[in-house]
Amino acid sequence: MENFDILGGDYEYSDYNYTEIGNITIPEGTFLQHKPSCLKEGTCVLLTAINVVIFLLGFFGNMLVIWISGFKMRKTVNTTWYLSLAISDFFFCAFLPFNISYMAMKEWLFGSFMCKFTSAAMFINMFSSIFLLIVISMDRCVSVVFPVWAQNHRSVQKASAVVVFAWLLAIGMSIPSMIFREVQTIDGNQVCFNNYVRKQHSHKIIAVTRFIAGFVVPFTVIIICYSIIIFKLQNNRMTKSSKPFKVMTALVVTFFVCWLPYHVFSLLELNHHNHDHNTLTTGLQAGAILASANSFLNPLLYVFMGNDFKKKLKSSLLSKMENAMADEGRTTSRYLSRSSSMDGRASTHI
Repeated sequence: MENFDILGGDYEYSDYNYTEIGNITIPEGTFLQHKPSCLKEGTCVLLTAINVVIFLLGFFGNMLVIWISGFKMRKTVNTTWYLSLAISDFFFCAFLPFNISYMAMKEWLFGSFMCKFTSAAMFINMFSSIFLLIVISMDRCVSVVFPVWAQNHRSVQKASAVVVFAWLLAIGMSIPSMIFREVQTIDGNQVCFNNYVRKQHSHKIIAVTRFIAGFVVPFTVIIICYSIIIFKLQNNRMTKSSKPFKVMTALVVTFFVCWLPYHVFSLLELNHHNHDHNTLTTGLQAGAILASANSFLNPLLYVFMGNDFKKKLKSSLLSKMENAMADEGRTTSRYLSRSSSMDGRASTHI
């Protein structure tokens, strides 16, 4: 079965009864190999161009976010979250050139280790991003429901420890993509692909686990957190349209919209015999591109969510991003002050 790999223009073959490589037909049960290809040459060119755009916007956009949130803004719990998300997206974008080269040259030139690691990079990005979004959603929920407790217990040090744990968990969840990634020589060319031929059940387990741990469970937890927040805000006078809440909502919605098609077609691909091959390939290609695009959308959301768009264009880029990330502290502190009757003690940054 030919399956579009999320990291570039390469494919994996899983369980056709036979396949042709050059002029050779490989019988059933033989290790299946391939060359990276698209349905049409024009599709390859288009996918390569889109990936170049994603790399440029994501690499430099997230670099800017890292610079601002890491070096120009006061260290707070909120900036720790946003900095971690930016590092995750920057990490993925840094490895995109390897896959762009693979799509353009139709040959893998970077060895077995990079073949495995570039594959893992996307899933490390996926899991670290969604785990951080879960943490941020729970953090917002606790801050609204238990404002006094949050005021006394939230700290940059604790947030940093949570971030490290989220990253370690994401790396652990991404290990299978390194285990099954291989480099083989086909017709004189090096190809990098996923080999599930000998372990079909592993392919299904990995795909389902990614969907549950990387989409279903996070979606459920975040929906619960947001439902609690909205219910709580309806009974208080805290501004419902505050910039940070809108930014966080946009980040969550963008993540799920970008990743849903990939997960859907990955699950359909497990039962590929019942679906049109070209439809699956096209769907996985589109899903992979959309998932990759998530890495450059976050910096744009930081800039353009919040105040009126025209007003934002008149202010500096630094001010835009500072407003998107740091303003929640002042808004939430006012809420904490009203809730706990401690007007003089509420911090301006939480």
